[in-house]
Amino acid sequence: MSIEVGDHLPDITLHEYISETSKYDQVGPKAWRLPDLAHKKKVVVIGVVGAFMPVCTNSHLPGYLDMADDFKARGVDELWCISVNDPFVLHAWSESLNINGRMRMLGDGSAELVTLMDVTLDLSSRGMGVRADRFAMVVDNGEITHFYREETGCFCVTSAENVLKKL
Repeated sequence: MSIEVGDHLPDITLHEYISETSKYDQVGPKAWRLPDLAHKKKVVVIGVVGAFMPVCTNSHLPGYLDMADDFKARGVDELWCISVNDPFVLHAWSESLNINGRMRMLGDGSAELVTLMDVTLDLSSRGMGVRADRFAMVVDNGEITHFYREETGCFCVTSAENVLKKL
């Protein structure tokens, strides 16, 4: 299956590290069904090659973090980052970037979502296994309304500036 505009997010589970206890959650990894997480929300989702990767850390995420208020002003409820990493690594990465709740960090540790979406990048020859190719999408109540995928090695169409222009 590959994802296209008009499709709904697949019914799979991603994992997020919860860093504060609440009446609903304990500290630690939490499993979320993707359709439940997107229910009645407009979300901008970015897929990154991996936590702590140079372009992802120095350009991709910072652009979205810097423009988080601009996305909210255009009706976006949440920003999500999806990576083929576990929730512990994504939590450490979010702390290093001082994300402070501006973006949800969702782990697709087994590459299930990116495989279903057909946005994988095989870096096995470089010791990194299957990863997500760089992508961005806008999801409205679970339906994909915009979808962008980078050519391998590029960083243009998935930038915060480009996605914000399309909203």
